This record gives sequence, structure tokens and C-alpha cells, in this order.
Amino acid sequence: MNKRVLFIDDDERILAGFRRNLHSAFEVDTAVGPEAGLAKVKASPAYAVVVSDLRMPGMDGIAVLSKVREMRPDSVRVMLTGFADLEAAIAAVNEGNIFRFLTKPCETSYLLGALNAAVEQYRLVMAERELLEGTLRGSLKMLSEVLSLLRPEVYGRVSRIAPYVRPLSKLCGDPSPWQTEAAAMLCLMGYITLPDALISRVERGRALSPEDAAIYQQHAEVAAKLVANIPRMGGVAKAIAYQEKNFDGGGFPADDVRGKDIPAGARILRVLLEFDRLLTAGQAKAEAYKALKQATGIYDPDVVAAFGEVLGEESNLVIVPMPVKSLRDNMILAEDMFVMRGGQKLKVLPKGYALSSVALAHISKLARYESVTDPVKVIIPSDE
Repeated sequence: MNKRVLFIDDDERILAGFRRNLHSAFEVDTAVGPEAGLAKVKASPAYAVVVSDLRMPGMDGIAVLSKVREMRPDSVRVMLTGFADLEAAIAAVNEGNIFRFLTKPCETSYLLGALNAAVEQYRLVMAERELLEGTLRGSLKMLSEVLSLLRPEVYGRVSRIAPYVRPLSKLCGDPSPWQTEAAAMLCLMGYITLPDALISRVERGRALSPEDAAIYQQHAEVAAKLVANIPRMGGVAKAIAYQEKNFDGGGFPADDVRGKDIPAGARILRVLLEFDRLLTAGQAKAEAYKALKQATGIYDPDVVAAFGEVLGEESNLVIVPMPVKSLRDNMILAEDMFVMRGGQKLKVLPKGYALSSVALAHISKLARYESVTDPVKVIIPSDE
């Protein structure tokens, strides 16, 4: 359990007393003055609790804890001051969302009790977040898998970009990587409203008539509206809505949003989806990446640069033939998978599809009654 506590005060003697009296109960860290305190909050792993003095030169504790709330919203904030006036307490609670307001001098036993309560509050907040994010990810994964069985060609794209999302989000400093992963899973949900012929033209990079372009542009809006109906999924919906938005403000939706104001998840999806489209159109990876780098105003150059690093790490992957009975979660198909039905060869899953428990169960049932591709080539890490 995280028991890291940061004390911010302009008096080094007081900070020394906190270290001496509390080190056995908490991981105590200290900072002299508001600037040093905020620098530690920004650079260090999350503190469970941040305690700030109210009266400090340059910036008072209310402003400090307000900034802490912006940088680390989950950290529990406590105000400690020798000036126990009501107005300061009200301002601290309203502006900084303070958990406790303590006055100096504060007895060690009382301070210990307050800090234990704050650490417990932090634990509850993190437990709720983990439960929420885990539940949402599980629900969205299930929805994505069901839709992938209905439209395997379309959701093959989702499977192909999925392995890139997490490492790219990390390199780009994405503030909400789980939201970007969720957006990637559901970004093409609106394709289920598009005619197959239109999807085929888009995937092959064919020019669209004005009427077809208008229909195609609706897919992101449709998907975003569906996702927006799920509680706390506003950030995911916005990333989906802006997945076709150019870095210079072009593309759609047609509004004034541009550059870094475009959600980070959308800027990441813009690069990954276009990269996959170029590969589908027959370009080699090196050529596709070169096309992304040479494009002006369409993609975030920082995301493109980070994506180059991610592609450089792919050298540890190999393609091997794998018996159907040996297929496992997260293996990626290196070729289309077919089934023979009534003398016809029908595609079951497309190249690039990331296998899941649902897909494996589907393949297992087919293999009992029909002839499926066996073995099938899959992509796995070279050390497996």
C-alpha cells in the first residue's frame, strides 16, 4: 500500500520534526517552499498524501494544493497552518478540495491519526478507480470481440493496431492511456453502419465521391455517440470523434480544434489507423512509415517520431506455424484463417487479428465440424 507522504513548508526545522516523528509510520518526504514541493510532486511517483503549510512566501498553501490537485488528482491533500482562521479553511476546502485542515502546533498522535485517515482515503480512491477501469476495459473488450465476430474484416484493423497503442501512449506521455486503449478497441464501431463497398474503397485508398465522403465521415461521430452513452466514457468518446482530425485542423469534425488541442488518443489513432491502411494497400512498413513522416500538417510529428521507436522494437517478433489446438490468447494471425464449407473456402478471421478467448472458442467449435486452416501462421515474441 502506498504510504508516501510529502510535507511542504518553508521552515526546515518543522520539516525535520516531521521526518523524525513520522518516519516509522510513513515514507516521509519533505520540500522547503512551494516551488520545491510542486517540483517533487511532478517528478516523483504519486504521493498518497501531500501536506502543505498555509502561509509561505511566494505562494500560499491553498494555491499549492490546488496545483497538486491538477497534477496528481488522486493524492489526498491536507492543510497545516498556525493561522486557524475560518476564511482560510473555507478557501482551502473549496479551492483545493482539502481532505483535512489541521492547526499548528499539532500533536504527533493527532497528526498520525489524520495521516492514517488520509492514506486510507487514498487507498479507497485507487481501489475504486482500479475497479472502474477494470470493469470498463472488460466490458469494452467483450463488446469489441462480439463486433469483431460480426465484422471480422473491419475489426482486423483494430487487432492490428492494438499492439502499438500501449507502447506508443507511453512514449507520447499520454495522460489517459487506458482511455486511448479503449478508444482503439471501439474506434471503428461506426463502420457497421457503412456499406461494404464503401469500406472496401476506403481500405484500398480509392478516391470517394462527395456523397460517399459525407457518408464515410459519419462513422466516427456514430461511434463516439454510442460510447458517450456509457458513464465516465466522455474522454474515450472524444478521442474516437477526433480520430480523423488532421494536426493542422483539417479533416473532421470540421471545427477550430488543432495541434495539441486534439485529444492525445485521437492523435495516436490518426497515425496508427493510417499506417494500417497503407499496409493494407500493399506498402511495406518502411514505406508506410516514410509516408507518415513526409506528410505535412496531417499527423502530430511527436507521435510519428515516437511511433518510429515503437516500430524499431518489433525485431523481437517472429512468424511461426502453429497448430490450431496450440493457439493462445494474444497471438496475432500472420495470415488469413479459412474454413471449408460446402466446397467453398470462407475467411474466418483476417491477417493481423489478435486472438482472444472468444475467438479461440469460436475456432474450436468450427474445428469440430469443419476443416479450418491448420496449422496457421502466427506472430509471437522470439523468446517464447
